[in-house]
Amino acid sequence: MPARPASPTFAELFTPKLVTVLREGYTLKNLRGDAVAGLTVAIVALPLSMAIAIASGASPAQGLYTAAVGGFLVSLLGGSRFQIGGPAGAFIVLVSATVARHGMDGLILATFLSGFLLAAVGFLRLGAFIKFIPFPVTVGFTAGIAVIIFASQIKDLLGLTLAVPEPGPLLQKIPALVNALPTISPAALALSLATIAIIAGLKRLRPHWPGMLIAVTLAALITWKLGLDVTTIGSRFGGIPSTLPAPSLPTLSAAKIIEVLPAALSFTLLGAIESLLSAVVADGMTGRRHRSNCELVAQGAANIGSALFGGFCVTGAIARTATNVRSGAHGPVSGMLHAVFILIFMAAAAPLAAFIPLASLAGVLAVVSWNMIEKPAIAVLVRSGWGDAAVLAATFFLTVFRDLTEAIVAGFALGSVLFIHRMSKATAVETQTPFVAEDMADRTLPRGGYDGALAASPELVVYRITGAFFFGAAASVASVLDRIQDTHKALIVDFAAVPFLDSTGANVMEGLARKAEKRGVRLFVSGASADVRRSLLTHGVRPPAVNFAATVGDALEQYRGRAPA
Repeated sequence: MPARPASPTFAELFTPKLVTVLREGYTLKNLRGDAVAGLTVAIVALPLSMAIAIASGASPAQGLYTAAVGGFLVSLLGGSRFQIGGPAGAFIVLVSATVARHGMDGLILATFLSGFLLAAVGFLRLGAFIKFIPFPVTVGFTAGIAVIIFASQIKDLLGLTLAVPEPGPLLQKIPALVNALPTISPAALALSLATIAIIAGLKRLRPHWPGMLIAVTLAALITWKLGLDVTTIGSRFGGIPSTLPAPSLPTLSAAKIIEVLPAALSFTLLGAIESLLSAVVADGMTGRRHRSNCELVAQGAANIGSALFGGFCVTGAIARTATNVRSGAHGPVSGMLHAVFILIFMAAAAPLAAFIPLASLAGVLAVVSWNMIEKPAIAVLVRSGWGDAAVLAATFFLTVFRDLTEAIVAGFALGSVLFIHRMSKATAVETQTPFVAEDMADRTLPRGGYDGALAASPELVVYRITGAFFFGAAASVASVLDRIQDTHKALIVDFAAVPFLDSTGANVMEGLARKAEKRGVRLFVSGASADVRRSLLTHGVRPPAVNFAATVGDALEQYRGRAPA
């Protein structure tokens, strides 16, 4: 077993990754790679930022302010090399509800307060607790948010004219939209369908092309040239400004702070979850490791900065972060340059933006909402059994029909009850494998000799997990398993003392298998019981990426080529 690493100091925990990258040596080649990646991400972020802002009840200019100011600060101060910050689709529900209840001043104040709360969560080193949310809960609320986003875009997708303000709750929204169907605009419908078709077609035929920007630009040119009678950014918002506004503090009063505090707490919870999920995705794609608490402090600073310039909630954006990685980014400079490129766009292309039809931006968000639904993960959770499916369904329906915060709390509570149920069931059936091992006398222990060479081997590492591998332990186990070094050629994870594995733990193993395969490390799982192995196979942890063995010794024999896989 590897030696336990020394606890990091405060300075080490909160040193931005930008400083780490510069200390490693930053070359002109690295700058070129970051510049290309930053430009690519900016091209993706431009239409998305405006579309998310409009869907949230804000102006497209506020979306660009959020992407530029918030995105720059996230990359400057963050604990992830590749995180891209900005407005995210997951916030549309909360932001639009906050605007409806408290107005734009209330939204900016709630964003400002959530920045301090996020920073406090980071400085108190509570980032690890965010990872305790069960995997079915994150999949369920993400799918629920996607449904709400799509429903919010139906009006602009069809170009409908409503006689009354559009209701927020889904059950009230649907009848209002149905009653407005006679007002459908053929031009708006054609533009939205064309936008979706162009994005989908380019993704299949030219995946490296900026499909969203191309689709929105073509829609704006067609609207301008043909003089189409559709709602545009110019007709509804008067266009976008070419520069950032002067920073100013939001209106501060004790009464207003108390009024918007629940919204600020919701922004903090969702912002922490989204940003850390995005950082984990970047880690899985690159083999790097982010510092969660440093990342939360940066997210806090970004939200404060965004509010000062009239923007709204900033978080890590998974799609833009993944685009950053795929575009060859070297470090946080790419995220900082992406913010600069957005400012350049505002200065150079503000007049053209006035012709962008809202139907086209609605088409962009329709694609985003479809992509947000983790369809393979949902299929896996449904196959995993009634428990995970119940947590998934409860979280999804509560998100759609009630409230996001309620959905997360209820999903976590259901996940905990499910774990207790499974634990009691496993304890009753497998009494010889207790969840917490008791002390034993030397005479009762196995007589196998200690293999010092194995423990000190630079190319082979063995990890033994003891106890239930469930969502409460997944973050701690994942942080250890994640330390696959370039010198390692094989990793053996021993499950002999694991009586129970839930979907969150299985998802951690699936991510480990992908990382090991990408880095050319042979992964072995030894000692897994029939139930544990079945759960692993259901979540895609299967040969040839993973080799199963009865014992650690058998795994060693396979690795050394003395036994068949």
